[in-house]
Amino acid sequence: MILILVLLLGLGWGSAALAQAPFYQGKTLTIVVGTKAGDVYDLYPRLLAEYWTKHIPGNPNIIIQNVPGAASLIATNQVYNITKGDGLTLGAIYPALYFDQLLKKTEVKYDWSKMPWIGSTVTSNHLMYMRADTPYKSVEDVRNAKTAPKCGSTGIASTGYYMPKLMEEVLGSKFDIVSGYQSGQDIDLAVERGELQCRAFTITAYHAREPFISWRKRNFVNVIIQTGLKRDPRIKDTPTIYELMDRYKTSDASRKLAKVILASGDFGRPIVAAPGVPADRMKLLRDSFKQTLTDPAFLAEAERRKLEIDPTWYDEMESLAKDVMATPADVVARMKKLLGDG
Repeated sequence: MILILVLLLGLGWGSAALAQAPFYQGKTLTIVVGTKAGDVYDLYPRLLAEYWTKHIPGNPNIIIQNVPGAASLIATNQVYNITKGDGLTLGAIYPALYFDQLLKKTEVKYDWSKMPWIGSTVTSNHLMYMRADTPYKSVEDVRNAKTAPKCGSTGIASTGYYMPKLMEEVLGSKFDIVSGYQSGQDIDLAVERGELQCRAFTITAYHAREPFISWRKRNFVNVIIQTGLKRDPRIKDTPTIYELMDRYKTSDASRKLAKVILASGDFGRPIVAAPGVPADRMKLLRDSFKQTLTDPAFLAEAERRKLEIDPTWYDEMESLAKDVMATPADVVARMKKLLGDG
């Protein structure tokens, strides 16, 4: 009898211990990254993975899975539809994928307004660089050129596509956009080979990695425009798109179009979950994400790697997502025309 009682008590304590074990203990959390390894969109989740685990109860192993293509639409569809909603698979995706949904692209298998946001590591204003050995030294030169410069892009949801198109609409410049590259690194290599002259992408990436560090030292490229409301001090001699819209007296209708397109910069570098993750697990992921991005050790390592940290939290992203998905039909129609989809 005593032996049975001891066994029952032992089983009870064992069950209690199992019940109290954190969900993530002994598990692997995968972050699906929508670009190639080594791209700055990849560098952020890799840094995050190193420090995030210590803030998640159970300290799971965190791995990166690269699924490049279509400006991260492939990776986003995968996370949103194929993975289980158990909180073990997250996505690191491009911020402008709402374009594809607003334009009713058949490839879209996600709902931007219902995306399970975790947060973003940094707000992303953008720039356009131009090879310095071309005649295009400014936006004015591009406006007046007889032959449009060639810019590279991975897809319409990438800055490399929509920023030149926006500049055409609101500033009157002309570009020859070459799409289909798998990653930004491929575009940069094409620029080095002389196949392309320009690329639009984030200011953060331009100051975070090679080849841009070396390019700046040897004046290989010039920066001709930036998208922030005010000039970034690192490129203080480069005009903003807002300054240029004032200079060229851009219409109110075109300014509204610019507003919805440039909202992508506020989404930054999103981290999302799959639909269906239990509320308590989503809270755990969001809280631990915030703890990681305010961790002094994480911030020190980000600074060492030249990766800026300027977080956007999930609730801000939820609100912004609802705003952009409520874009009026007339603005969407102009957006559709601008992006070559109608």
